[in-house]
Amino acid sequence: MVDFKVVVSDRKAGRAYNIEASGAAASAFVGKKIGDKVEGAALGLAGYSLQITGGSDRTGIAARKDLPGAGRRKILLSKGFGFHPEHEGERRRKTIRGNEITQDFVQINAVVAAYGEKSMDELLGKAEAAEN
Repeated sequence: MVDFKVVVSDRKAGRAYNIEASGAAASAFVGKKIGDKVEGAALGLAGYSLQITGGSDRTGIAARKDLPGAGRRKILLSKGFGFHPEHEGERRRKTIRGNEITQDFVQINAVVAAYGEKSMDELLGKAEAAEN
């Protein structure tokens, strides 16, 4: 059985929500790519639409949007996501995961693309925490 931790960022409210996804909720993400949109109903967010922005596997290797496929690859990086050069002109071969979500992922990052009628706090049962 597949289990994911989905981190949903609400840019309008400036908050992020950690949601555990397993079973049918997790299978809604498998096979999707970074940049694809997913209905939030699978996570209990009725009326919301989420856009996948990234993720990582159990060893912490991040996924890149511009790397097609599902597996890990060692690619030569000079800048950008997954590598921060220490010297000008530095390049290094790093292991990066492809942009397709598979069962090997542990965390999936997403942002809210379309909002529903109720707030996320109400839908996730965190209204009491927001009031305090």
